[in-house]
Amino acid sequence: MNGGGRPRRRTVLIVAIPVLLVAGGLLLVLGLGVGTGEQHPAPPRAVDKSGPPVAGSADRPAESAPDERRAVAALPASDPVRVTIPSLKVSSTLERLGLDSDRAMETPKDPDKAGWYHPGPTPGTNGPSVIAGHVTWDGAPTVFFDLARIDPGDRVEVARKDGRTAEFTVDRVATYPKDAFPTVEVYRNLDHAGLRLITCGGDYSEADRRYADNVVVYATLTGSH
Repeated sequence: MNGGGRPRRRTVLIVAIPVLLVAGGLLLVLGLGVGTGEQHPAPPRAVDKSGPPVAGSADRPAESAPDERRAVAALPASDPVRVTIPSLKVSSTLERLGLDSDRAMETPKDPDKAGWYHPGPTPGTNGPSVIAGHVTWDGAPTVFFDLARIDPGDRVEVARKDGRTAEFTVDRVATYPKDAFPTVEVYRNLDHAGLRLITCGGDYSEADRRYADNVVVYATLTGSH
Protein backbone atom coordinates (compact mmCIF):
# COMPACT_ATOMS: atom_id res chain seq x y z
CA MET A 1 0.00 0.00 0.00
CA ASN A 2 1.28 3.43 -0.89
CA GLY A 3 1.11 6.66 1.11
CA GLY A 4 0.73 10.18 -0.25
CA GLY A 5 0.51 9.00 -3.83
CA ARG A 6 4.23 8.14 -3.81
CA PRO A 7 5.02 4.65 -5.17
CA ARG A 8 6.74 2.48 -2.62
CA ARG A 9 9.79 0.39 -3.32
CA ARG A 10 9.46 -3.16 -2.14
CA THR A 11 12.21 -5.32 -0.77
CA VAL A 12 12.46 -8.96 -1.70
CA LEU A 13 12.47 -12.08 0.42
CA ILE A 14 12.93 -15.42 -1.32
CA VAL A 15 13.22 -18.92 0.00
CA ALA A 16 12.25 -22.36 -1.24
CA ILE A 17 11.09 -25.07 1.14
CA PRO A 18 11.26 -28.78 0.36
CA VAL A 19 9.39 -31.42 2.30
CA LEU A 20 10.54 -34.97 1.61
CA LEU A 21 7.96 -37.73 1.65
CA VAL A 22 10.12 -40.79 1.19
CA ALA A 23 7.35 -43.36 1.20
CA GLY A 24 5.82 -41.86 -1.92
CA GLY A 25 9.07 -40.61 -3.38
CA LEU A 26 7.50 -37.16 -3.58
CA LEU A 27 9.28 -33.81 -3.34
CA LEU A 28 7.06 -30.87 -2.44
CA VAL A 29 8.50 -27.41 -2.87
CA LEU A 30 7.26 -24.32 -1.07
CA GLY A 31 8.17 -20.87 -2.35
CA LEU A 32 8.06 -17.77 -0.20
CA GLY A 33 8.32 -14.34 -1.78
CA VAL A 34 8.02 -10.84 -0.39
CA GLY A 35 8.06 -8.29 -3.19
CA THR A 36 7.21 -8.16 -6.86
CA GLY A 37 8.61 -9.35 -10.15
CA GLU A 38 9.52 -12.87 -9.07
CA GLN A 39 7.57 -16.11 -9.37
CA HIS A 40 7.94 -19.07 -7.05
CA PRO A 41 6.63 -22.65 -7.04
CA ALA A 42 3.27 -23.22 -5.41
CA PRO A 43 3.46 -24.32 -1.75
CA PRO A 44 1.82 -27.62 -0.81
CA ARG A 45 -1.22 -27.63 1.46
CA ALA A 46 -0.84 -29.39 4.79
CA VAL A 47 -2.96 -32.52 5.09
CA ASP A 48 -3.09 -32.55 8.87
CA LYS A 49 -1.53 -29.59 10.63
CA SER A 50 -2.10 -31.04 14.09
CA GLY A 51 -0.75 -34.54 13.42
CA PRO A 52 2.76 -35.95 13.84
CA PRO A 53 5.57 -34.70 11.60
CA VAL A 54 6.20 -36.43 8.29
CA ALA A 55 8.87 -39.10 8.64
CA GLY A 56 12.28 -38.14 7.27
CA SER A 57 14.49 -40.19 5.01
CA ALA A 58 16.90 -42.78 6.32
CA ASP A 59 19.83 -40.37 5.96
CA ARG A 60 17.88 -37.29 7.05
CA PRO A 61 15.59 -38.16 9.98
CA ALA A 62 13.24 -35.71 11.61
CA GLU A 63 15.28 -33.08 13.44
CA SER A 64 15.13 -33.09 17.22
CA ALA A 65 14.92 -29.98 19.35
CA PRO A 66 18.37 -28.47 20.05
CA ASP A 67 17.82 -29.07 23.77
CA GLU A 68 15.23 -31.75 24.37
CA ARG A 69 15.02 -30.79 28.04
CA ARG A 70 13.59 -27.41 27.02
CA ALA A 71 11.19 -28.57 24.34
CA VAL A 72 7.61 -29.17 25.44
CA ALA A 73 4.72 -31.14 23.99
CA ALA A 74 3.09 -29.62 20.93
CA LEU A 75 -0.23 -27.79 21.21
CA PRO A 76 -3.42 -28.52 19.29
CA ALA A 77 -3.79 -26.55 16.05
CA SER A 78 -5.09 -22.99 16.34
CA ASP A 79 -4.48 -20.07 14.00
CA PRO A 80 -2.10 -17.37 15.23
CA VAL A 81 -3.24 -13.77 15.64
CA ARG A 82 -0.15 -11.88 16.91
CA VAL A 83 3.61 -12.30 17.16
CA THR A 84 5.55 -10.54 19.92
CA ILE A 85 9.33 -10.30 20.35
CA PRO A 86 9.91 -8.51 23.68
CA SER A 87 13.67 -8.03 23.25
CA LEU A 88 13.12 -6.16 19.96
CA LYS A 89 9.94 -4.37 21.09
CA VAL A 90 8.10 -5.98 18.18
CA SER A 91 4.39 -6.70 18.39
CA SER A 92 2.42 -7.33 15.22
CA THR A 93 -0.92 -8.77 14.30
CA LEU A 94 -0.56 -11.37 11.58
CA GLU A 95 -1.81 -11.32 8.06
CA ARG A 96 -2.84 -14.65 6.59
CA LEU A 97 -0.61 -15.61 3.68
CA GLY A 98 -1.83 -18.06 1.10
CA LEU A 99 -1.36 -18.33 -2.67
CA ASP A 100 -1.95 -15.64 -5.28
CA SER A 101 -3.38 -16.14 -8.77
CA ASP A 102 0.07 -17.12 -10.05
CA ARG A 103 0.39 -19.81 -7.37
CA ALA A 104 3.10 -17.78 -5.66
CA MET A 105 2.99 -17.14 -1.94
CA GLU A 106 1.16 -13.97 -0.97
CA THR A 107 3.11 -11.25 0.83
CA PRO A 108 2.05 -9.04 3.75
CA LYS A 109 0.09 -6.15 2.28
CA ASP A 110 0.95 -3.95 5.24
CA PRO A 111 4.75 -3.62 5.53
CA ASP A 112 4.39 -2.99 9.26
CA LYS A 113 2.76 -6.38 9.80
CA ALA A 114 4.19 -9.87 9.67
CA GLY A 115 2.40 -12.72 7.94
CA TRP A 116 1.83 -16.39 8.71
CA TYR A 117 1.81 -18.95 5.90
CA HIS A 118 -1.46 -20.70 6.71
CA PRO A 119 -1.20 -23.95 4.73
CA GLY A 120 1.81 -24.76 6.94
CA PRO A 121 1.76 -25.77 10.62
CA THR A 122 0.16 -23.39 13.08
CA PRO A 123 2.63 -22.06 15.67
CA GLY A 124 2.78 -24.52 18.54
CA THR A 125 2.04 -27.66 16.53
CA ASN A 126 4.70 -30.07 15.33
CA GLY A 127 6.75 -28.82 12.42
CA PRO A 128 8.41 -25.60 11.29
CA SER A 129 5.78 -22.86 11.39
CA VAL A 130 6.71 -19.91 9.17
CA ILE A 131 6.23 -16.20 9.91
CA ALA A 132 7.74 -13.71 7.46
CA GLY A 133 7.94 -9.94 7.25
CA HIS A 134 9.57 -7.04 5.44
CA VAL A 135 12.79 -5.49 6.73
CA THR A 136 12.33 -2.10 4.97
CA TRP A 137 9.77 -0.50 2.71
CA ASP A 138 10.50 2.56 0.59
CA GLY A 139 13.71 2.97 2.57
CA ALA A 140 11.98 3.04 5.96
CA PRO A 141 12.36 0.37 8.68
CA THR A 142 9.44 -2.04 8.97
CA VAL A 143 8.27 -4.86 11.22
CA PHE A 144 11.35 -7.13 11.07
CA PHE A 145 13.98 -4.40 10.67
CA ASP A 146 15.87 -5.51 13.80
CA LEU A 147 15.30 -9.25 13.42
CA ALA A 148 19.00 -9.97 12.86
CA ARG A 149 19.72 -8.47 16.29
CA ILE A 150 17.76 -11.14 18.16
CA ASP A 151 19.87 -13.37 20.40
CA PRO A 152 19.74 -17.07 21.29
CA GLY A 153 17.67 -17.43 24.45
CA ASP A 154 15.35 -14.54 23.53
CA ARG A 155 11.63 -15.20 23.71
CA VAL A 156 9.10 -15.09 20.87
CA GLU A 157 5.41 -15.28 21.75
CA VAL A 158 2.61 -16.14 19.35
CA ALA A 159 -0.94 -15.46 20.54
CA ARG A 160 -3.52 -17.84 19.07
CA LYS A 161 -7.26 -17.83 18.42
CA ASP A 162 -7.84 -20.43 21.11
CA GLY A 163 -6.69 -17.92 23.75
CA ARG A 164 -3.37 -19.65 24.38
CA THR A 165 0.02 -18.10 23.73
CA ALA A 166 2.79 -20.30 22.37
CA GLU A 167 6.16 -19.37 23.87
CA PHE A 168 9.25 -20.04 21.76
CA THR A 169 12.91 -19.74 22.70
CA VAL A 170 15.39 -18.69 20.02
CA ASP A 171 17.96 -21.38 19.31
CA ARG A 172 20.06 -19.55 16.75
CA VAL A 173 20.07 -16.91 14.04
CA ALA A 174 21.63 -17.38 10.61
CA THR A 175 22.14 -15.30 7.47
CA TYR A 176 22.27 -16.98 4.07
CA PRO A 177 22.92 -15.68 0.55
CA LYS A 178 19.69 -15.88 -1.42
CA ASP A 179 21.39 -17.95 -4.11
CA ALA A 180 22.63 -20.47 -1.51
CA PHE A 181 19.62 -20.77 0.78
CA PRO A 182 19.79 -24.12 2.71
CA THR A 183 16.16 -25.07 2.22
CA VAL A 184 16.33 -28.53 3.79
CA GLU A 185 18.14 -27.26 6.86
CA VAL A 186 15.60 -24.51 7.41
CA TYR A 187 12.44 -26.45 6.62
CA ARG A 188 13.33 -30.06 7.32
CA ASN A 189 10.92 -32.31 9.22
CA LEU A 190 10.76 -31.75 12.98
CA ASP A 191 9.78 -34.02 15.86
CA HIS A 192 8.77 -30.95 17.88
CA ALA A 193 7.06 -27.59 17.49
CA GLY A 194 9.39 -25.11 15.83
CA LEU A 195 9.16 -21.56 14.54
CA ARG A 196 11.01 -19.86 11.71
CA LEU A 197 11.06 -16.06 11.45
CA ILE A 198 12.32 -14.87 8.07
CA THR A 199 13.23 -11.53 6.54
CA CYS A 200 15.87 -9.98 4.27
CA GLY A 201 19.40 -8.94 5.16
CA GLY A 202 22.80 -8.08 3.81
CA ASP A 203 23.49 -5.49 1.13
CA TYR A 204 20.67 -3.88 -0.82
CA SER A 205 20.97 -3.57 -4.61
CA GLU A 206 19.26 -0.52 -6.10
CA ALA A 207 19.54 -2.06 -9.56
CA ASP A 208 17.92 -5.36 -8.60
CA ARG A 209 15.67 -3.87 -5.89
CA ARG A 210 16.52 -6.68 -3.53
CA TYR A 211 18.69 -7.62 -0.59
CA ALA A 212 21.50 -10.12 -1.03
CA ASP A 213 20.65 -12.35 1.92
CA ASN A 214 17.93 -13.90 4.03
CA VAL A 215 17.92 -13.78 7.84
CA VAL A 216 16.39 -16.84 9.52
CA VAL A 217 15.61 -17.18 13.21
CA TYR A 218 15.24 -20.75 14.48
CA ALA A 219 13.14 -21.21 17.63
CA THR A 220 11.63 -24.06 19.66
CA LEU A 221 8.38 -24.22 21.62
CA THR A 222 9.34 -24.16 25.30
CA GLY A 223 6.08 -23.22 27.00
CA SER A 224 2.57 -21.83 26.72
CA HIS A 225 0.03 -19.97 28.79
